[in-house]
Amino acid sequence: QFSTSMLALRAKLPQEKVRYMPEVSELKLADYTSKSKRTGVIARKKGMTAMWDEWGVRVPVTVLQLENVQVVSILKTSNPGLARLQIGCGTRKEKNVTKPMMGHFKAHGVEPKAKLFEFPITPDAVLPVGTEITAAHFVPGQLVDVTAPSLGKGFQGVMKRWGFAGGPASHGNSLSHRSLGSTGNINPARVYPGKKMPGRMGGKNVTVMRLPVMKVDTALNCIW
Repeated sequence: QFSTSMLALRAKLPQEKVRYMPEVSELKLADYTSKSKRTGVIARKKGMTAMWDEWGVRVPVTVLQLENVQVVSILKTSNPGLARLQIGCGTRKEKNVTKPMMGHFKAHGVEPKAKLFEFPITPDAVLPVGTEITAAHFVPGQLVDVTAPSLGKGFQGVMKRWGFAGGPASHGNSLSHRSLGSTGNINPARVYPGKKMPGRMGGKNVTVMRLPVMKVDTALNCIW
């Protein structure tokens, strides 16, 4: 079902990760099932606000906006029952795009994108190349998994980074109120790998699962 097209071959792309542009007739679209996996999207955080649910409970929400999100290419995988959609968002000037990437965009007939990401999908959720994905891709009440870089907090101690209790606040303590304490035994006379110690905190990808979609605005292309 995921055959290689001549257009992808002419682009001289690696054979183990061949991109192809199937015709609309090749896409065997079907009704979604419980095992269907749709594509995700790339969104930009615009800020935070609050909403009230049906019980009057105030819920903090994040506002995400979809900016020119399009299907750039379809990737064949070694599993015949799975594929990967390459999604792009934003815009980028042609002078700021490398020639290999510019050729990739032109081969698939899409404008240069600022960011690309791949999402695994099932065959019944394949979208044609060039399809624009809007906020209508989601419905209120839907549960989604969100991945984004956490706020970087710099070099932090063990009390802030790992929640250590610290030393005694008084009575016999000198200059060790926030220290980590012992780092190991006299035998084997070394620090075990993975020991919780001071270090850089935040600035890493964090995934929060099963967040409910509170609101969808197709005019502004935003989701709450």
